[in-house]
Amino acid sequence: MENKQPTGHSAHSKAADVITLKKPLTRPLKIVFMGAGSSFFSSLFADVMSIPGNRGGEMAIVDTDPVRLELARKVGEKIIEMTEKNWTLSATVERRSALKGADYIINCIEVSGTDYVKSDYEIPAKYGVCQCIGDTIGPGGLMKALRTFPVFLEVLKDVEELCPDAWVFNYTNPMSIMCLAAHRSSSAKVIGLCHSVQNTTHQLAEYLDIPYKNLHWSCGGINHLAWFTELAHEGKDLYPVLLEKCSKDKQLYEKDPVRFDMMRHFGYFITESSGHLSEYLPYYRKRPELIDKYCRAEYLGENGFYARNWPNWRIESDKSRQKQISGQDKIVLDRSWEYASYMIQAMETNDPFTFYATVPNNGLIKNLSRDGMVEVACVASKSTITPTPFTLPPQCAAICESNMRMYDLAATACVEKSREAAVHSLMLDPLTAAVCCPAEIRQMADELFEAQKDVINF
Repeated sequence: MENKQPTGHSAHSKAADVITLKKPLTRPLKIVFMGAGSSFFSSLFADVMSIPGNRGGEMAIVDTDPVRLELARKVGEKIIEMTEKNWTLSATVERRSALKGADYIINCIEVSGTDYVKSDYEIPAKYGVCQCIGDTIGPGGLMKALRTFPVFLEVLKDVEELCPDAWVFNYTNPMSIMCLAAHRSSSAKVIGLCHSVQNTTHQLAEYLDIPYKNLHWSCGGINHLAWFTELAHEGKDLYPVLLEKCSKDKQLYEKDPVRFDMMRHFGYFITESSGHLSEYLPYYRKRPELIDKYCRAEYLGENGFYARNWPNWRIESDKSRQKQISGQDKIVLDRSWEYASYMIQAMETNDPFTFYATVPNNGLIKNLSRDGMVEVACVASKSTITPTPFTLPPQCAAICESNMRMYDLAATACVEKSREAAVHSLMLDPLTAAVCCPAEIRQMADELFEAQKDVINF
């Protein structure tokens, strides 16, 4: 990937309701979906079927759980039937047969997530490290990375052998750790995709009561911690407006208390929910009274929200698919704002598309570690993806860098299977370090490794 600003193309972004890509596909494609049991599958599959053109192709779906794989296959077949596209669908538990000759791979795998998410939360909570989501940074993010990356690396080795020219679109968290470890250990073309930028820009338009298409913005940083350094409408800076609104309107403030508080003190709004964000910082979860003051229910910061609900969400997702297959529930075919299908369309048709992705820094954001991963505007065009530079204010860069130091050692732990690097990464986690001393962190890590020794054995 080249690191340069594309000529004549704005780094200010679009989302699905203003995307104007129209050129149709001109050749059959083979797309592989890794982790067909993922809740992303139905919408991303429907997105691909929504790309203009009907030259056909194959969607090969893979999952290690044959029951969930079969549910996904039946939903996929219904989507093909409803869209009347000339595509075939194959389903297998054997990824190598699926990967051979692939053009694009969408990665949504999870490794033993429902088995260990409880210990990801409960063991750190004993030490006062109370997580809301715990899948990106901190103890939960670290352990998820250590469980997931070895399998992802096996996938990437197969990609190198069976489809070396294919692009790998990674949706699996912890995004920064997964992508950083991948770039350090594989030649596969991996790029990280998330929907936090799309979600947040639509939220900001709603908070400001401005039509989305009229909102002008610039954003960059790292995944789940990117900063909107420009927010404007018809040339007017909207930050004074947003600051005043959240100060005077308690109902508005309650929709995003942590993000509004960070905006008040650091000057800019951040991607991701208040609950996620509270975990990436040393400020809001280090004492119970602070959690009570700044955090709210569910995605706004509830203790243990993800750990308690994720296993049930998986069950409900399977039930929903069964209802879609029987015709009891409707399958939504509207093209979503997820980036994958637009990137495929842009790269296949040379119709440029701007999106946000996690890519190697390589000087894109000069005041962040050059060897880390950043989230910046990128342009997909004929067979290529071009990231664009971004300028980050120093206080914002410092917050990102505090996370990147943890990610750096976590990626080392994944690649080298180093328990000591894993422990050191946890010692650099902003929340864990705000709550625990080094000896406590090491003891916590020992307990986590013992609880998950069946899947993490180093």
